[in-house]
Amino acid sequence: MADPKPTHRRTFMTRLRPWLRALHRDLGYLAVGLTVVYALSGIAVNHIADWDPNFDNFEARHQLALPLPTDDQKLADQLLRELAVTDKPTEVYRSDTNELSILLDNRTFHVDTQTGAVLEDGQRPRFLIRVANWLHLNRGKKAWTYIADGYAAFLLILATTGIVMLPGRKGLIGRGGILVALGIAVPVLYVTLSGGP
Repeated sequence: MADPKPTHRRTFMTRLRPWLRALHRDLGYLAVGLTVVYALSGIAVNHIADWDPNFDNFEARHQLALPLPTDDQKLADQLLRELAVTDKPTEVYRSDTNELSILLDNRTFHVDTQTGAVLEDGQRPRFLIRVANWLHLNRGKKAWTYIADGYAAFLLILATTGIVMLPGRKGLIGRGGILVALGIAVPVLYVTLSGGP
């Protein structure tokens, strides 16, 4: 007489799979926003040697109307007025005999006091990626730790429910099992071949 246990297990899994699919689907929807944040930030930070993932560095050239005032503060006021800059300088100082530097929060103006030529250099925050990095690197308040931990738990549930949702050859005992093994092999082989930490 056949052992009834396999039939019992199949019946249990058959009844459980619709619930797993629903859980997997709903957690997947919930995870979309955070997945985009962590994916964008992960790509950006992986290439930190090639670019600044938080800021876009820029340079611009301007020309002030002559003659220029000899007083440094008056010259700084003229520059702000002519270039329609509303921010207040954090510092105004002589960086050379013929150069006045005017520092603002994210940019600096270097004025040639003889010719009126201005070199502006600074940084603009990268839209979205800077915020994604701030969240990914957990530089916010401590509450973000709990959100990130919850997201990690969602990913674990998505992974475990995903591998048992489909029965038979498309599931874990067939193609799914091969793909799971390949997914596990990638980090294992990399650590082994690279010599590890």
